[in-house]
Amino acid sequence: MLIGEGPAADAKARLLERAGARIVGEDEAQAALAIVANGDEAAAARLKARGLLVNVVDRSDLCDFTLPAIVDRDPVLVAIGTGGASAGLAAALRQRLEALLPTGLGKLADALFAARAELRGRYADVDARRRAIGALLAPGGPLDPLVEHDDPTAALQRSDAPAGRLERVEIASADPEALTLRTARLLGLADRLFVDGKVPRSILDRARADAERIVGAPQEEPQPGLSLHLVWTPA
Repeated sequence: MLIGEGPAADAKARLLERAGARIVGEDEAQAALAIVANGDEAAAARLKARGLLVNVVDRSDLCDFTLPAIVDRDPVLVAIGTGGASAGLAAALRQRLEALLPTGLGKLADALFAARAELRGRYADVDARRRAIGALLAPGGPLDPLVEHDDPTAALQRSDAPAGRLERVEIASADPEALTLRTARLLGLADRLFVDGKVPRSILDRARADAERIVGAPQEEPQPGLSLHLVWTPA
């Protein structure tokens, strides 16, 4: 249900139609959601009394739900919400992400979907398959999602399981904001952590939740995937 006229209502109508909604007026009994685009508090109260969830444009105090700013790379959809705190901030972030995400990102998603059966056959082990896909999609990888790819299917067909890799990472501060970009990226990619017992929990929390954690030094031979040896080296 869409109440109101003018630019704000037109913008909401475009958003709703893109999402596949059927837009009706206030006399429609079957509507479940309502957007009040003209700030009419009385209309909002009437609709809430009917049991509808209501969004009132630019009135977060009257909203039962908010609408995120959206970056659409079908089938990839990125939604940015602030819980009604600042629509302007959500819009600014959307504009930045629009510039970062290639227009062909949806084509990459489709290629990955089409290759699922082939990848399962090539990498029967779940961890090996995850590592192979992670290596493909890593920054600078053959299918880095922030780079435009003419033929992602060809890159998938050429992919091999990444060799085992061990990285020593020195941690000098308990403040996660002090991590270098490289260290933060490695923590997000690592399959396992060999941890000096003094490395703070605040740093370990930046790693993947499913990454294996081992207290002590790593083995000499790298295990499959990416292993990090985290060493506490405060100044």
